[in-house]
Amino acid sequence: MNNRTKIAISIGILLVLGVGLYAGVSFASSPTSGAKSTSTSTSDAVTVQTTSSLTTTTVNTLGFPITPPTNNSVSLVRIGYFANLNHAQALIGLSNGDFQRFLGPSTTIQTTLFTSGSPEMTALLANKIDIAYVGPSPAVNAYIASNGTALRIVSGVANGGAVFVVRNASNINSVKDFAGKTFAAPGVGNTQDVALRHYLLVNGYKTTDQGGNVTVVDTTNANIVTLMVKGQIDGAWVPEPWGAILVAQAGAHIFLNEASLWPNGFSTTELVVSTSFLNAHPDVVKEIVAANLYETQWIQNNPQQAAVVLNNVLGNLTGGPVGLPVVQSALTRLNFTDNPLESSVLQQAQNAYQLGDLGSVPPSSTNLLGLYNLTILNSVLEAHGLPQVAG
Repeated sequence: MNNRTKIAISIGILLVLGVGLYAGVSFASSPTSGAKSTSTSTSDAVTVQTTSSLTTTTVNTLGFPITPPTNNSVSLVRIGYFANLNHAQALIGLSNGDFQRFLGPSTTIQTTLFTSGSPEMTALLANKIDIAYVGPSPAVNAYIASNGTALRIVSGVANGGAVFVVRNASNINSVKDFAGKTFAAPGVGNTQDVALRHYLLVNGYKTTDQGGNVTVVDTTNANIVTLMVKGQIDGAWVPEPWGAILVAQAGAHIFLNEASLWPNGFSTTELVVSTSFLNAHPDVVKEIVAANLYETQWIQNNPQQAAVVLNNVLGNLTGGPVGLPVVQSALTRLNFTDNPLESSVLQQAQNAYQLGDLGSVPPSSTNLLGLYNLTILNSVLEAHGLPQVAG
């Protein structure tokens, strides 16, 4: 574990202990009355109470439960997610009550909005959340840090939707122009942070903390926009819609769509559950998995309506308008899927290991095998006549 990973864990611990790293508004989703709101002060998180793989069109065979469950095994489920389009199923389903309809009246949803995966995984390890929408790199980090005991990936969420954007005035026309530049990523150990640093490495660059001549700044997506508008960074590797936002607001263009590096697709978001919660409450996990699959199909079948809904939700969560054309542009670089894309997760873990982020044992399909539990997902798919997922 290198210093960057240690910093990420330290920041996450501070976040979980509530040392002033949160800032935002809290909402409560009631299983009987719909919604009620309170405010709380908690910049890395905001606490809120409240199908077939790799296809872009599918028959929406999954509907709401005819008879919602009324006697779940737990009265509260705590879900973490981001204000990123890669988390679209959570953005839609948690804001409009769809997830609650799958859970029924006996379980309340409490959600926490994070800005990066490292603090989110620290929260899961500290039993502050039960379920997380998160990128594969933080999920693998947490899995390895817990010796494979803390969490399981129970479904895929998003394929693609990450871009390397550069400022026009920085005159970056090829990888030969990176020397002396400053780039940003949204958080130490974040999936895009690993992607950026690995891309620099394979193109012959070292970061300044490794004695090289390229600086990498880890900060929030919102701050990345501010820094690029001010000309204080030359580029950033970010998830959507932040790439599209940078293009629209910061005089920038997409230097690289990360999808071009992954001919068979790559995971940017997984649905992760703490092992203890999965073992104790498989009924609730199944309801969340079904809700996620429903939203996946709905987005695939209603892309224009989904863009409108997502634009509104993102505006509410980020405190300012995103813009429908920005969201529509960003969505062209995203696919939503139930497939966790295991081969891409393994490759991303191997990339992180090459950077010194994952300890002394190189990741392999064998030592990451326990990371997945797709039994519940496949039972839902089978029940609705949909192809099962092998990974």
